[in-house]
Amino acid sequence: MRVGLFGFGRAGKAVAIILLQSKESHLSWVIRKSTVLQHRSVPEFLGIESDEPGLIFTKDELPPQKLFDEHPVDVLIDFSSADAILAYGEEAAKRGIAIVSAISEYPPETIAFLNNLAKQTKVLWSPNITIGINFLMLAAKVLQSIAPYIDIAIIEEHFKAKKEVSGTARKIAEALSLPDESIKTIRAGGIVSRHEILMAFPYQTLRLIHESVSREAFGNGALFAAQNLVNKKKGLYSMEHILMPYFDLSTPKRTFPIQLEKLQEYFLSLKNRLIQ
Repeated sequence: MRVGLFGFGRAGKAVAIILLQSKESHLSWVIRKSTVLQHRSVPEFLGIESDEPGLIFTKDELPPQKLFDEHPVDVLIDFSSADAILAYGEEAAKRGIAIVSAISEYPPETIAFLNNLAKQTKVLWSPNITIGINFLMLAAKVLQSIAPYIDIAIIEEHFKAKKEVSGTARKIAEALSLPDESIKTIRAGGIVSRHEILMAFPYQTLRLIHESVSREAFGNGALFAAQNLVNKKKGLYSMEHILMPYFDLSTPKRTFPIQLEKLQEYFLSLKNRLIQ
């Protein structure tokens, strides 16, 4: 699976590391705003041994048409900016290149643009693309459907300097049809990111917790999304669409062994990094 990556900030670099380490992905190139690393290779810059080119281009160096013709890919992963897809989207869709967007927020007109692209190719948009957060939201929705009478609160914790309410917490509230007032905010020390959904029954309480350990979690999520998206039909997808089949425990494992293997590999790689 040949991959092109838009964005090479802190999250983009973490995603590139995961793509280079994966045996199922081939990082062809990276597009970034700055010219500082122009024409260097990602493996060289990150100090990772790899045969993959991972060439770094600036966003104004190659127009999308020339980029995709000279450096073809199967899927694009976008960790850049909200307006980037407006530049490359149509050319990618014409070629049937799958698009995985991890942009946190799009204006309504860009969401409409995504829907138009999805008529020509596969598009997945997830404001938080980590598997853990999306699993947490889906699990909470399942439980809420079972027991709609329960009390639900969302607690989000971040580093002391973060002022605004977490966008992920807002997405959780939206997924559960809860008002923003249900979000409780904690700011302390250097907490990276912690989200909790407290679900209170009359005689028991359930807490679903997701805590970010490293930005590589975004890379694992983006790779998992890309692997599951490339063979789907045209359309606009979310991480919920990708994860939902795993909630059907009645389906024999042999009907989607490749998906299960990928999910198992993700959790194993996460466990190994935590041990290290």
